[in-house]
Amino acid sequence: MKESQSLTNNLLMEVYFLSNRLRNIKQSYKTTENKALKERLLTENKNIFKRVNEIYKIAELLNKNNEKINFSNLLFEITKRTLNENKFESNLFFL
Repeated sequence: MKESQSLTNNLLMEVYFLSNRLRNIKQSYKTTENKALKERLLTENKNIFKRVNEIYKIAELLNKNNEKINFSNLLFEITKRTLNENKFESNLFFL
């Protein structure tokens, strides 16, 4: 599969923004007492986590190239780290 650097770069930027948003959601959830807001944060967290998983699957396909250093390797690594850092679909809200 030939890699599109433009597409990969767009996905990298998306993962960067989603990762930051996940951190903000986590912080907001910890500091709020509003139940409605907490529910919205849970829903948003779930949707963002789902999107990062989708990008991760794309990154896996792109990463099958044999090149040592390229955008798809970077995308794969960043999405993997974001998923590991934000494995809070199950444990975020039990801090």
